[in-house]
Amino acid sequence: METHQHSLKDYLTGLLLAAALTLIPFWVVWTGGWSTRAMFTTITACALVQVLVHLRYFLNISVARTGKDYLSALLFSGVLIILMVGGTIWILFDLNFRMM
Repeated sequence: METHQHSLKDYLTGLLLAAALTLIPFWVVWTGGWSTRAMFTTITACALVQVLVHLRYFLNISVARTGKDYLSALLFSGVLIILMVGGTIWILFDLNFRMM
């Protein structure tokens, strides 16, 4: 069984990255000078990178050193996240279409 080392430096790095990746989309929307496509792309990219930051720094999961069980759980979680996000976007666009 492999043990993962948790260090304060890793947690602080993850905290700073997560805070920055949270503040960037808020700043993009708050300034309002961006096109809709650029705003959506920036928010999506920050969300995907933040998922990777949480996996690496807080859950200490790395694809290079995980076993089949961790990798299977990680892939299953990814599929669930894609289904939930995709379903939410589908529902919101459908509601928007029906309301207009």
